[in-house]
Parts: sequence; structure tokens; C-alpha cells
Amino acid sequence: MSFARKVWHLVVAVKDGLSLVFLLLFFSLVYLVLTARPSPAAVHDGALLLELDGVVVEEKSAIDPIAALLSQQAPIGEYQARDLVQALESAASDDRIKTVVLDLTTFMGGGQVHLQAIGEALDRVRAAKKPVLTYAVGYSDDGMMLASHASEVWLDPLGGAMIAGPGGTRLYYGELIDNLNVNARVYKVGTYKSAVEPYFRSDMSPEARENYESLYGALWEEWQANVKKARPQLKMDLVTKSPAEWVSASNGNLSQAALAAGLVDKLGTRVEFGQRVAEIAGEDKLDNAPGTFAHTDLEPWLVETRPETPGKAIGVVTIAGEIVDGDAGPGTAGGERIADLLDDALDDDLAGLVVRVDSPGGSVMASEEIRQAILRHKAKKIPVVVSMANVAASGGYWVSTPADRIFAEPETITGSIGIFAVIPTFEKAAAEWGIKADGVRTTALSGQPDLIAGFTPEVDSILQSSIEDGYRQFLKRVSESRKMSTEQVDRIGQGRVWDGGTARQIGLVDQYGGVEDAIVWAASQAKLKTGDWHVEYLGADADPYESLIRSLVIGDKERTTSGRDLFGMVAAREQAMTGQLAGDLNRLLGTRGAQVYCLECPVSPRAQAVAANGDNSAHGWLAKIAALVLR
Repeated sequence: MSFARKVWHLVVAVKDGLSLVFLLLFFSLVYLVLTARPSPAAVHDGALLLELDGVVVEEKSAIDPIAALLSQQAPIGEYQARDLVQALESAASDDRIKTVVLDLTTFMGGGQVHLQAIGEALDRVRAAKKPVLTYAVGYSDDGMMLASHASEVWLDPLGGAMIAGPGGTRLYYGELIDNLNVNARVYKVGTYKSAVEPYFRSDMSPEARENYESLYGALWEEWQANVKKARPQLKMDLVTKSPAEWVSASNGNLSQAALAAGLVDKLGTRVEFGQRVAEIAGEDKLDNAPGTFAHTDLEPWLVETRPETPGKAIGVVTIAGEIVDGDAGPGTAGGERIADLLDDALDDDLAGLVVRVDSPGGSVMASEEIRQAILRHKAKKIPVVVSMANVAASGGYWVSTPADRIFAEPETITGSIGIFAVIPTFEKAAAEWGIKADGVRTTALSGQPDLIAGFTPEVDSILQSSIEDGYRQFLKRVSESRKMSTEQVDRIGQGRVWDGGTARQIGLVDQYGGVEDAIVWAASQAKLKTGDWHVEYLGADADPYESLIRSLVIGDKERTTSGRDLFGMVAAREQAMTGQLAGDLNRLLGTRGAQVYCLECPVSPRAQAVAANGDNSAHGWLAKIAALVLR
């Protein structure tokens, strides 16, 4: 009995201990939920502080809580461009905000259209007689584009600033695939549809080079014009045309070189920068640490200044990221998910629909699913307008064809009217390894497609014919939308990518303007006056657990500033190349249908950041190479 009593006491003690642990976990989670949500009470007089530790995007991507918690890796910070613009515009007119501060130390970039919109909002803050100050350890092109709109640009004395311009190299696998005895079967239409070139060439074709030079040349001119206008003292030619001589003149001191070229205004540590801000915004009464100042963070400010919703709704549906089959997203444009959002809104009595596109395209089937859902709204006789962000190419243009009017910016990348598919077969490798295929066929299609024995000529012909029919369908949709003949569309199609300025000249775009211009146009077409309508973003409900997940993953860790100097930026670019390799291999080995996708378009800032951050999506690329060799 004495032994049984001891065992019972042990069981009770374990039970009580587990109960205590679970109670502590429960109350800890309750505390995290309550503190993770932004509160208007966190709004203070002083500075609006925008710590952009991540990328600017059109739509935040969904966070996988299980993957985030297991990896203990904080998801890359994402800031919706429209949120930043709204925050800055409300700051310009609110007496509580005396200055706007941008901490760009861990900023990882954003699309040119988004950054220009944010820069214009910063200009409106300055026009309201409120200074804008930025600080960073290192400024690259995107950070410099934002900083050029500031009143004071601060740089850490151990940091630097460089301007590289758009462009660079991409990987070509033609010789590697030949050496592996893999047959990458390419089916495409479009002289300029160079998306598939890496799988059968070892260099860029003359047609692709011509297209890239034209596109990047236009984007580079726009970037320089915008930055020079915002920061006329910047010695652009010195920095971009003679970079080695420019740095050498300052004995290799990158911060002094940046100061001499007018890239920055002041050199100072984070503490010195904070002391300068405190002179304008006031001291932080809750924190006496060196370099602190009175401020309000972005999230509580957005809660405090949420726009009112009077009158009828103008719906905005966002198509951001690669267009894929299924319900993927947000941040990825799952065709089924977006079609469901649009269909759910059919009963909402929308006065108009704005389709905001920031996508290089993807699946033909998913693009058509979205297009059909947009057409169901158009059948209700409401105005449908497309607003193009950084990229609306290939499938991104396919889903734009139902529009009554298309808005874009000069920096928008669009077009890429073409279609392709890539299927690897392994008959040569199998033969070399002694694997033979034999059997009985009743028709030319029996057992086809056969990845080991290869495709019959009939299968090759059928697949190519299907791609050509898909291209004709694409031409037909653009022709009907843009009031052109299919021959005219074909001449500006062929997979060629255009900048927004040229796209307007050739008729792919109707007028310049951002999403606000498109919304106002839709309201005017619906005969609504100012104050009689509001904007309703379809499916834009914030994830209530996002802040909680971030808190659980990163806890109270300090933000790191390491790795964001010049050498850190170089290392990040090298890591991004690994991500490109993983993406290219996945596109070759993955299960995909016909694609209206613009691989010619620049890689999105988020994708670059994911690769540079060593995100899980880039892991496993060695396994993909092994699969290519051993399959």
C-alpha cells in the first residue's frame, strides 16, 4: 500500500504540474494575442516611424504558422504599398505627426511603381511642412529611390550607398541539360518568348537581348528621371558611369564617397540620428535609451486612421504574384481563390470593379478562370477597370482583357503576349544507362506521353498545335479588348515585353495613373460623386494571427543590422542566384500545364528577398539537381 500511495502521489504531482504548465501557456497565449494586435492607444505625438524591415508588396502573402514555428525563422516582413501611402497621406494632415522617419537598414526592396507612389506620398508630407528623415547602414537602388524624397538622408559612417541600375545576368542550362542527356521539349509561340531559352540555349538570343535592352533602358531612364527630380544635388553620372574612380577619390571610404556624391546628407550613428529626430519629434517619455524619440509605429497608426466607408462600394480585387491553379494565396494568385472572391461579391451590389494586377502570369487555365469571373461582373453592367502595378505581363495581361479601361505607369512592365510549355524526357539518358523501353501500341498515341521512351512525332505535333491554339486564343482576347485586328496584336505580341510608356503608345494601355486614379475613374463611370462611395478590397481581411506568429517566432529579439553593408548586399545577390536556380529547376521538373508566364520580367522583390534570406522555398535545390540526374 505504501508503494501504491507513492505512485499515486507521483501521478497527482505530474498531473498538477502539467495543469500548471498548460495554464501558463494558455495565459501566455492570451497575453500575446492581446498585445500582438495594434491598438490606437499606441499612437503618440511625435514621429511616424516606418521601420521597413522587408519588402514592399502589392498584397501580403499568407504565413504558414506550422512552417514558421518549426523553422523558428521569422517570415520576411511585407508592407503593402497602399498601406504605406495611406499612412503617409494621413500623417501629412494630422497635427500629432511632426515628422516621418524611415529606417531602411533592413529594407529589401520593392517594385519601381510602388516605390514611386510612396515617394510621391513622401513629397506630400514635405509639402505639409513636415520633414522626412531616413537612416540606413547601406542604400541600394530601391532604398535610394525612397531616400531621394527625404529632407535629410542619414548614413552610418561604416556603411555605404551604391546605384547599380536594372539588369544583370540569368542562368542558362542548355549545355548542362545536353550533358545530362535530358531532352527539354519546348513548345512555344512568340519570337520574343524567351522564357524557355534557358532550357535549350547557353546564351541569350539576339531577339531576347533586343527586348531586354529596350525594356531595361526605359526603366533605367524613368528611375534616373524620378530620382534626379527628387534629389537634384545627386551626381548621377559620377556614381553610375565612373563608380571605381568615384570611390577611389574617397580612398575607399564608401560613406564619405556617398556624402561627396550627394547620395546622402549626413553621416551618423543610429544614436546620433535618433537625437536629431528627437529635436523635431520630442523625447520618448517611455524609453530613456540613447537615440530614442517620441514616435508611433505603422500598425497602430493604420488602425487609428482607417478610412471611413460612406456610400456605395467600389470593389478592388488584387491579382498579385504568380497565377496558379487552385486556392493559393494571398500573395500568390490562386485562380480558384480569386474567382471565388469575385463570385462572392456578385451579390454585394458593387458600383464598379477595379482589378489591381501585379503579376507576371502563370497558368493558362487559372488566368482564364479569373477572366471569366471578371466577365460575370461586367455582365452586371458595372464599370470594370484594370490598374497595373509593377508587372502585368503574359497571364497578367490575359486577366486584364475584360477591362473597359486600363491604367498603368510608365514604369509598369506589361505585354509578353505569348504561351509556352516545357516537358523534360529522358530517353537519351535511359539508353546510356542501359534502360530500354518496349511494348505494343494500337495507335500512335498508345502509352504517350512517355517520359522514358520519348514522344512520338504525333505527340510532339499535337502539343505544339495546342500551344499555337492557345496563342490564337490570347490574340483573340486582346484583339476584342483593345479593338485591334489579330494581325496588329500579333505584331506587338510574339512574347515581347513592353514598358508602360511604350505600351500606351502601341495601344495596350489606355492612360497613365495609379490605383487611386483607376478607382476614381470607376466611380465617375458609375456616376457617383465624391463622398458617395468607398473602396472595398475583396478578401483583404487581415490575418488576426500574423502578429502572434511573428511574436512567437522572433520573440523580443533585437532587429539585426548585420549584413546590410556593401558586402552584405553582394552576398544577398549571390544567395538570390541560388533561388533563381531552384525556381528554374522547379519549372522544368514540376507538374505544370501550358503557361502564359513572363520569365523575361525582373524577379519580384519578394522573390529576391526570399532567396537572399535563405527561405525554406529555396531549400532542396540540390535534391532537384539529383532528381534531374537520377530520374
